[in-house]
Amino acid sequence: MVVDAEAALKHTLATDPEARREWERDFKLRNDPRVTKLGRFLRKSSLDELPQLFSVITGEMSLIGPRPIVADEVARYGGGFSDYAACRPGLTGLWQVSGRNDVDYAERVAIDSRYARNWSFLQDMSILVRTVGVVLRRSGAY
Repeated sequence: MVVDAEAALKHTLATDPEARREWERDFKLRNDPRVTKLGRFLRKSSLDELPQLFSVITGEMSLIGPRPIVADEVARYGGGFSDYAACRPGLTGLWQVSGRNDVDYAERVAIDSRYARNWSFLQDMSILVRTVGVVLRRSGAY
């Protein structure tokens, strides 16, 4: 992240209507002003996720499950939050192999709810195998 990352984000959202719409829709920006060139590479290659392996090892996260969200995102889940909260956040999940950042936020919520309601070991194994291809292709990463 760049120095004064939150100020950079606020400035972009205040001065760029298209970026503001993208942020309000997806809670992400393709061209995030907070991210350095190295950070863009790490995100694109998904290497930025590796430190989360420690959270998996310590039991704070699972290998497979809905991606962690921040407090500001809880309201976006609406009635689907109870499904989300029933699972431990995962390093990878159904959303990552179903379009990742290429699907809108409402679809992400639906995917997370579907995962929680229909959990199975076989589905988790499928997600794990599919994740390898998604990461290698850099599908939906930015």
